[in-house]
Amino acid sequence: MTAKTAVSTPQAPAPAHTFHQGVRRGPFVQVSGQGPVDPASGEYLYPGDVAAQTTRTLENVRAIVEAAGASFDDVVMLRVYLTTREDFAAMNEAYGEFVQQHCPSGVLPSRTTVMVELPRAEMLVEIDAFAITD
Repeated sequence: MTAKTAVSTPQAPAPAHTFHQGVRRGPFVQVSGQGPVDPASGEYLYPGDVAAQTTRTLENVRAIVEAAGASFDDVVMLRVYLTTREDFAAMNEAYGEFVQQHCPSGVLPSRTTVMVELPRAEMLVEIDAFAITD
């Protein structure tokens, strides 16, 4: 049986709570929910701009996926959490540009989008991911 291992990278923000950036077991990689945080400073970026926050958040997700030895093209599921329905179109446009650019196979990940309250007022979006590697 393959051991469960923590995934950690300085290319994504350190977790603020008692969890890892990601966990890998065998070919499976689960990325914890990420937000629009600068990994170097720990600052929340792009207040009020859900498109820019979505792109930054996906960059953080991608960094963790890659730290696990996978590529963004290995992501099979993304879950997007938005604070308001009005941000859906702008998030969706930024999301679409990012995933199309980082999925050279042309097979885009499945996705669920949910409207929620997030832990920080600065966060308009949070995204987690599940990847399967060869």
